[in-house]
This record gives sequence, C-alpha cells and structure tokens, in this order.
Amino acid sequence: MERKSFFAYAAVAIVAAAVTAGIAALLVNIFQRKQEARTPYVRVVEITENDLDPAKWGADWPREYDGYQRTAEPTWTKYGGGLVGPEGTLPPEKAQRDPWLTKIFAGYLFAIDYRDRRGHAYMLSDQEVTKRNVPSEAKQSGNCLHCHASIMPLYKKLGDGDIQKGLAAVSEMSYWDAHKALEQASPDGKAHPVGCIDCHNPQTMELRVTRPGFIAAIAKLAASDAPVPHLPSVERWRHGDKAKPYDPNTDGTRQEMRSFVCGQCHVEYYCGKGLTLFYPWNEGLKVEQMEHYYDNLQVKGARFKDWVHAETGMELLKAQHPEFELWSQGIHARSGVACADCHMPYQREGSVKISEHWVRSPLLQVNRSCAVCHPYGDDEIKGRVTAIQDRHYALLNEAGKAASEMIDAIVAVKKQYADPDMAAWRARIAKDPKLQELGELQRAAQWRLDFVAAENSMGFHAPQEMARILGESIDLSRQAEIKAVALASGRLPPAVPPPPVPAQPAAATPTH
Repeated sequence: MERKSFFAYAAVAIVAAAVTAGIAALLVNIFQRKQEARTPYVRVVEITENDLDPAKWGADWPREYDGYQRTAEPTWTKYGGGLVGPEGTLPPEKAQRDPWLTKIFAGYLFAIDYRDRRGHAYMLSDQEVTKRNVPSEAKQSGNCLHCHASIMPLYKKLGDGDIQKGLAAVSEMSYWDAHKALEQASPDGKAHPVGCIDCHNPQTMELRVTRPGFIAAIAKLAASDAPVPHLPSVERWRHGDKAKPYDPNTDGTRQEMRSFVCGQCHVEYYCGKGLTLFYPWNEGLKVEQMEHYYDNLQVKGARFKDWVHAETGMELLKAQHPEFELWSQGIHARSGVACADCHMPYQREGSVKISEHWVRSPLLQVNRSCAVCHPYGDDEIKGRVTAIQDRHYALLNEAGKAASEMIDAIVAVKKQYADPDMAAWRARIAKDPKLQELGELQRAAQWRLDFVAAENSMGFHAPQEMARILGESIDLSRQAEIKAVALASGRLPPAVPPPPVPAQPAAATPTH
C-alpha cells in the first residue's frame, strides 16, 4: 500500500512539475512576444531622405522588404495581370483580348503598345522598354517619372527645395533627359522605381504623400464644392477657417493616408509634354466633372486635347488609370475601407502585425483581404466578385463595339468628301457644325469608355457607377453613329464647289 502511495505522490509531483514548467514557458513566451511587439523593428542602419534604394530600408524592415520584393513575381486573376511567358518577357498586349482598343486609340501611342499590368517592381523598367518610349523619338515627357521613379531628389534639386517648381521644370523635359537628370541628382547615381521613401517618413515611418501632383490636386478638390463623403478630413477642413490649403500630410487621417499614398499615382492625370503634370480634380472626382474641366481648359488658345484621332480627325481625351477616383464612388470607400485594407492587408509574423507589402489583387488573398469584413468562404467571395466582373466585362465590350462602329460611321462620312488629306478634313470639320457635333459625341463617348477601360478593377471598385458611365458611352456612340449614317447616306450637304474659273475675255475681231 505504501509503495502505491509513493508512486501516486510521485506521479502528482511529476504532473505538477510539468504543468509548472509549461506555465513558465508560456509566460516567458508571452513576455518575449510582448517585447517583440514593443520593438517591431531594430535600426541597424540609419535611413535618411537620400536613401532611395529599398534594399537599404530592408535592413531595418526585412519583413516589409520581403513583401516588396515579391511584387516581381508574376500573378494573375481572370481579368488582371495576364499570364506571362518565360522570365524576362513582357505581359501580353491588352488588344489581344480587346482588339477595339487599337481602333479607338488610332494615331496615339497606346495603339502601338499597351500591355497588361505587372507588379510594382517593374514600374520603372517596363516604362523604359515600352514602344511608346523609344529613346530615338523621345515622345514621352519627363512627367512620366512622377509615378514611375523615386524622383523627389530631382524635384528638390531643380526647384531649389520647392517641389512644385521642380515638377514644372521636369515637365519641360523629355523622358530620357529627365531620366539622366534623375541619375545625376540621385545620391547613388541610379534611378530607382517608387519605393519606401515615397510613402514613408524615414525617421518615423509614418505614411506621407510626397507627390506634388497629388498635393496640388487634392487641395483644389477640397476647395471645390464637390461632395466627398468618403474623405471626412476634407469635410472638416471645409468647415474650418481655411487659413491654409488642405494638406493631406497634416489634415488627412491615418486611415485616409492608407488610400492617399496609393492615390498619388493610381489616378487620372495629364502628363504629356508642354504642360506641368496635373490631376483634373478642380470640380470633382466624377467622370463628367473632369470632362467639364478639360473641355474648358485652354492651351495656347485652343481647347485642351490629348490627340487627334488618326481615322476620324476628331480631338479626343485619353484617360490614365483612375482607380482612386472610381474607388471614391464605391461602397468600400463610403464605408471607410482604404486601398491598403484590401491590397496590403494586415498579417502576423510571430507577435508582429505588419501590412503586407506584396501589393496585389485581393482575390489572391481572400481570407485576409475580404473575410475580415465578409464572413464567407473563399469560393463564395470569389464567386461574387467574378459575377460582378463578368457582367462588367460584357458591358465594356458592348461599349467597345459601339465605339468601333461609331468610328467606322464617321470615316464613311469623311470618304464622301474625298478630302485629299487629314489637314483638309480637319479644316472642313472646323467650318461644319454637323461634323463638329460628331466630334463632340466621339470625344464624350470615348472619354467615358476609356475612363472605365483604363481602370484596373474590372468594375469592382464601383460597379453601379461604372455601369452608368459605360451606358452613357454606348448611348453617345450610337447617337454619333446614327447621325453619321444619315450624313453619309444622302442627307449630306453638298461638297464645297471649286472656285469658279474667271471668264476669259472675248477674242478681238480682226480688222482688215
């Protein structure tokens, strides 16, 4: 009996010791995790405003840098990214899937080369190999570097510390001249793609807006009366004394900044030669508000245009990639969801909570991007998104078809006149109100189509708003087509007759 009691006491002692050891280990682990959480990074190198290379930042913030590096990995969804070939090859041309793109951009560089998107790691290199930027032709502006490179040192150098003046100086330069100047201004003599320095203060790591285009544009947006319910800090500024222009870096909330840093570049803007880069936000963020601003903008005594269509001879607008503007019209923005919530969702590594810097489609990380707010299975969430995007893509193609048929109808009118060249046709348009009406319809229809097609969410950011815009585009294209068919089928005003030949004087009667 005593022997049994001994073993029982021993067993209890062993169990108690094991439990005690387990509790101690747990407490030690909790303590270590708390210590880690208090110091999410350790400064092993000093980072300053002159450190453009993300690799140096990676010494202090290795987790974030690992994510940034992964943006070089090819990713794709049903409607985004595009499957690439062997390493080193470029993504496919968008026109392979949507051939109407080549037609609507006739005469513009996007008809030559317009490829699907890739990760942030390629934002500078892809800009330098596109056929739109052939060095010998130098057609693109230095403005392109505003969003493709860590360009702040060049702005500061050219503007003597004033980045808005620096922006204006770069706007006068060709892309390759600006690229060379950036290398000379860069502390390490290299041009780097947009990186850590462009969104973070190197001393505090707080988010910040660096791009002068965004800073100027959102100040003008705030000064307008356009409703922006998704930006509460703008509404607060409007009800304040307005002693200083709205500044996102001092007035914006932290949650707004998680969209503003993306909105520095994922926006509609003009970046061509001859004008300082600007975002057309003076009257608001909606497609018709920006159109109205462009239509009333005078450049060298003429209405603003991006280019003249090579087939129709009409003056048109080119949209860039208005993700910020269309996100602003959607339910996620109105609900306070930032760009980073979906594209850079939070994740845990040990005890440390970080924002994922492998920026990519939320569909590739549904559990962390979507399920935080939508408690459904991955398949159901993906199914809902696919349904939205499928419907949107079908409507987008209808708008592309309508635009193509509009262009063909206008070209048929042009052929009726048998004008010898584009200059003569353009001169005729300038004198004929009916042809001018066709031009206005094409400009409005194509602006709406391109505004949606250039946006990278395939309808998801604001499904209802984008359907409205495409519906208007289809309607305007069909109006233009109907009017053009009527002109080309007999109800065409007679061609301007050639000037009359001067009467020859009668021959004199010979005398004898």
